[in-house]
Amino acid sequence: MTHTIQGLPVARGVAIGRAVLASSSRVEVPHYFIQPGQVPAELARMGAARDAVKAELQRLQADMPKDTPPELAAMLDVHLMLLHDEVLGAEIRRWVKERLYNAEWAITTQLEIVSRQFDEMEDPYLRERKADLEQVVERVLRHLKGAPAPVAPPAPGRGAPGQDDTPLVLVAHDLSPADMLLFKKSVFAGFVTDLGGKTSHTAIVARSMDIPAVVGARTASHVVRQDDWVIIDGDAGVVIVDPDPPLLQTYRARQRQAAQERGRLAKLKNTPCVTQDGQRIELLANIEQPADADAALAVGAVGVGLFRTEFLFMGRQHKLPDEEEQYAAYRAAVEGMHGLPVTIRTIDVGADKPLDERHAAAHLNPALGLRAIRWSLAEPEMFLTQLRAILRAAAHGRVNLLVPMLAHAREIRQTLALLAQARAQLDARAQAYGPVQVGAMIEVPAAALCVRMFLRHFDFLSIGTNDLTQYTLAIDRADEAVAHLYDPLHPAVLQLLAHTLAEGLAQHKPVSVCGEMAGDTAMTRLLLGLGLRHFSMHPSQILAVKQEILQADTRRLAPWAQTVLQSDDPAALLASA
Repeated sequence: MTHTIQGLPVARGVAIGRAVLASSSRVEVPHYFIQPGQVPAELARMGAARDAVKAELQRLQADMPKDTPPELAAMLDVHLMLLHDEVLGAEIRRWVKERLYNAEWAITTQLEIVSRQFDEMEDPYLRERKADLEQVVERVLRHLKGAPAPVAPPAPGRGAPGQDDTPLVLVAHDLSPADMLLFKKSVFAGFVTDLGGKTSHTAIVARSMDIPAVVGARTASHVVRQDDWVIIDGDAGVVIVDPDPPLLQTYRARQRQAAQERGRLAKLKNTPCVTQDGQRIELLANIEQPADADAALAVGAVGVGLFRTEFLFMGRQHKLPDEEEQYAAYRAAVEGMHGLPVTIRTIDVGADKPLDERHAAAHLNPALGLRAIRWSLAEPEMFLTQLRAILRAAAHGRVNLLVPMLAHAREIRQTLALLAQARAQLDARAQAYGPVQVGAMIEVPAAALCVRMFLRHFDFLSIGTNDLTQYTLAIDRADEAVAHLYDPLHPAVLQLLAHTLAEGLAQHKPVSVCGEMAGDTAMTRLLLGLGLRHFSMHPSQILAVKQEILQADTRRLAPWAQTVLQSDDPAALLASA
């Protein structure tokens, strides 16, 4: 009997195959007290398990195929970093030494403490990194127990009985990056997980691998049985179990159409991005790791419009990256783009992120608290370190520096003064650095309404539509109770967006959009009509957006966009267009 499960669509496309169920990720943990004389042996047992996991992850790294997505390699680095975090390790050892907990009990006790800190984070990407820590802990616990790994992929080429070429889809409670790397070598055509959000590691890797995926499907691993036929609809976020023949035929037709479409899109890589009426449009990539530069170049991106630097800071247990580590990462991204511009955004975390004990306390509303540039200005030494690293990386290529969440004139003055101070510090060291264009993110209504002031101080602007929508509508987009009210097509959001674009055009300064709207092909014509000429998005979205642009005529779209802008229901006009 056909059964449909609703989840979150995170990687587009359709996958059809036999289900392979990953076993539960839960490990039974014994809880008992040890004798004082047993402490050294317990610590040694714990250290041996940690070393075994380290060796396991390093073997996976060493065996990585050349086409491994950079997101996956970076996540293994995060797991190794968590495994060797000194603060985390010291706290776990303290439970053993002072409370005489057995190793497993000590590890899970500290995991619970750190998990609560992750749950309090406002940023969904960083909040979902809790899963990385849980998966590292699970691996250590399994080695302590001597249990097998939670997931063992089938041998390559092995499918349903008697059908060696049958595609397989993976159904799991959750997946770690290490598990994903194992599956990369096998035959899985798609993924379904009970847990996860749109920024979970499974979602990120699935998008980078261009594999259909649905996460947050909650009951999938309980409803789906081993070897069931399963359809993963990555466009609608639907999982169909045991589909009937007509439904199966319909989705197979969609698969064939999608394959043909991908082939057509791939041919657009080297086509100049120009509208029918001769408007040249820049398509830039959003990246999160230096290695992502390869994916950007592979689809013909003309630069990086947003390089998120948070990956360097997350999971550090209050030990922030120093200038050399940051410089090396930024330089790698700049050199990886081979002369194309790279826009590096300064750190966008804050008081709700446990990067420092002084800022880890709970807040009534962390989204409105000490975050992004507010946190950077409150920690000038940290900010100066990052600014010096970015300036030094600019000696190796074209770099733009982007500042998030500015709202006040005094914040602008403080930021620019610290940038001047960073340059002076490098001058005093006689250390080489390069020129940077300096830009601001427009992501709070105050900034959009005062955009003329921003344009007097900055070389360019970048509209973060995700936060602009959130703050304009007073919607916490991470709160499931109100997430349905999150609407980037709300007339107020569009008015702020259009106002910012118009002022940038009037001042002859570039304005880009780097939020989800930029990569949504349903929004492309509207953004073009409103005057957007610089789009920045995940590399996997670039060619589809490019196709829309090549077919567009901005002279015709401009009056239509104004009609949409004045409408009480813009979404209805877009749907009917």
